[in-house]
Amino acid sequence: MFLSPYFTQQDQSVFISAQQASDFAKKEAEDFNPIHDVGAKRFCVPGDLLFALVLTQYGLSANMKFKFAGMVGDNVELHLDKGVTDKFSICDTKGKEYLHIERQGEVCKCDVQTAAFIKSYVAFSGLNFIHVLMPMMKQHQVMINPDRPLVIYESMSFHLDHFDFTTMSLHLVDQALVINGKRGDVTLTFELQSEGKVIGSGMKTLVLSGLREYDDEKAQLLCDAYESRKQR
Repeated sequence: MFLSPYFTQQDQSVFISAQQASDFAKKEAEDFNPIHDVGAKRFCVPGDLLFALVLTQYGLSANMKFKFAGMVGDNVELHLDKGVTDKFSICDTKGKEYLHIERQGEVCKCDVQTAAFIKSYVAFSGLNFIHVLMPMMKQHQVMINPDRPLVIYESMSFHLDHFDFTTMSLHLVDQALVINGKRGDVTLTFELQSEGKVIGSGMKTLVLSGLREYDDEKAQLLCDAYESRKQR
């Protein structure tokens, strides 16, 4: 499975090092958020890697919901219970919860479909900051703190009509930003397509923190810094 370089498993325990998390963010998701850098003060494992780990371990269900409850640090020992039900959580060995999962319907455990879904989803995520979030902030004339940019992945859900696919792509169909003081709640709605046909749908929510008045120059510097990190 293509995900194996990005975690270490011992029986029912999984460890993700800062290096593995950073490699996944940059190589697979094209996510250059500084909080995924090795040595970052507020380092955390990418939410997409936890999401991908769940699908790898438990299979791809026709209907799934993911809600993040906390940020996973460097080499936290996560416990993956083999006997999960349709509602379960990913916790560490001390019982702290990081991700809540609900699932319904048929379960697919084929590596081809699972890998296709994961790769298409993380590729979609990698485009969000520059191509979706920044234009949305400009439209609403607000922006995140350029000195401490923080975008938090909150939840994701999807429905699949069937598992008859070997490739997949995600297409954004709607987006919304609700502003409440210094907090912005983003909702992205997408279609799941294979060979030009719609085979499902989904929704992703994020939180923008530290909002302030939009500044074209500072916004451009933020984009330039992100692209510079990507090129490096």
